[in-house]
Amino acid sequence: MNPPTISRWIRLGRLGRDDRAAQIVEFAVALPLLVVFVVGIFDFSGAFTLKQKLTNVARDAARSAAAGPTNDLTLPITAVPISVNDAAQIVDNYLIVNHLSDCGFDPTTAAAAGLSWTYTATTGCPAPGLTVVVNRGYYFAAASGGQPAGLTCASPGAGAATAVISTCVSIQYPYQWRFGRAASLLGSATALPMQVHATAVAMNEN
Repeated sequence: MNPPTISRWIRLGRLGRDDRAAQIVEFAVALPLLVVFVVGIFDFSGAFTLKQKLTNVARDAARSAAAGPTNDLTLPITAVPISVNDAAQIVDNYLIVNHLSDCGFDPTTAAAAGLSWTYTATTGCPAPGLTVVVNRGYYFAAASGGQPAGLTCASPGAGAATAVISTCVSIQYPYQWRFGRAASLLGSATALPMQVHATAVAMNEN
């Protein structure tokens, strides 16, 4: 065997022992999965933090409104009642203090339906924007121990049981997920809610 042939065999042997190409392939295969994990950790932790903030402000707003007088609810209502406006102001101030956009939220303007007022704000926020519901006539059956309030703060049927009159505050805040785009790297289509929401109920004191 001549020297050039021996040299070629030596080079081929070295290439056979070189695993750098395999490492590159392994990294290329693992990279999308790593991106999904990292984005998921940041995305879901951000959503959880926002959920905690919304829960806190919904609880404070419900307590404030529930502690207010109810005489502004029995009079002919031509504007947002003071107790409802107070709850809306608490929500607006809390969002601003916590460096969250209030989406152009106006505590003095709401759509009324019975004893429930719904605020919507979309200025400067992704769709569907911010939605705040304050129901001063929320009730649930006392015998059942109460049911979790829904997004619209609509009162469940009290039936024949004694109804406890309360105030319900619901907040739906827009949240832009990055996890869906990251999951598409793995060929998966993920539909996530466009809003993070929180609801709180407090018994009316007056």
